Amino acid sequence: MSERYDFGKNWASFIDANFSAERRKISKQRLLDFLRKRDLQDLSFLDIGSGSGLHSMAAYDAGAARIHSFDYDEVSVRTTAHLRALAGSPSNWTVERGDVLDIGYLRNLGMWDIVYSWGVLHHTGAMWSAIHNAAGRVAPNGLFFIALYSSNVASPSTEFWLDIKKRYNLADASGRRRMELWYLWRFGLNRNPLRLPLLIKQIYDKKKQRGMSYMTDVRDWLGGWPMEYADDQEVIDTMKEKHGLSLVNISTGEACTEFLFGRTDAKSGAAV
Repeated sequence: MSERYDFGKNWASFIDANFSAERRKISKQRLLDFLRKRDLQDLSFLDIGSGSGLHSMAAYDAGAARIHSFDYDEVSVRTTAHLRALAGSPSNWTVERGDVLDIGYLRNLGMWDIVYSWGVLHHTGAMWSAIHNAAGRVAPNGLFFIALYSSNVASPSTEFWLDIKKRYNLADASGRRRMELWYLWRFGLNRNPLRLPLLIKQIYDKKKQRGMSYMTDVRDWLGGWPMEYADDQEVIDTMKEKHGLSLVNISTGEACTEFLFGRTDAKSGAAV
């Protein structure tokens, strides 16, 4: 089995097939809504694990003063750079390959008003180190927006899904397509074809929520490896105790819990 799922290939396919002005607008609005801001004027934005680059573009569209996007996956770096080019190659937006587990690299980036990492840190193979390293880049009075797979809502169980991910990564292309169809039947339709209208609504809602694609997320979910789960309360408590970051906003109930933390003191939040 490959040590890593081809995240970048999945995101490149998403951009090739789905990028549009509408998705760009939705992504910007969703970002601002969760951050509880009207715009990002005068704020710096660090995108850890930029993936498709769509959310870095959202920060640019929202008026961020400075944006830095990095990803471990070289295809994701190229895809993010492609979106930067579509935005006119702005000088205040930089894109490069980087590793959130490389504390030396992160320290060289300095501190940021908004540190963003959606659905990334649990795929590093060292989730808590990644979380601590990322939190250490949050500036005084800054915000930390992350999304992590939640053990609180994993059904049937965390062990079930970890096994599925291993099987998906061992499968050939046709085997993966069969597993995707299995997922749609069992979890999208709940083994009931009469639920098709509900599935269509879910696909539409996925687009409206973050500008994402339902099937891109399904492939990412089935294939995402390495993979770890986090307990919601443990994340909240750890951010407070180790980094002086207090919960500002949260969205639960889906596979990923979204957390927004704020730093209201001058604690450096240095990585451990």
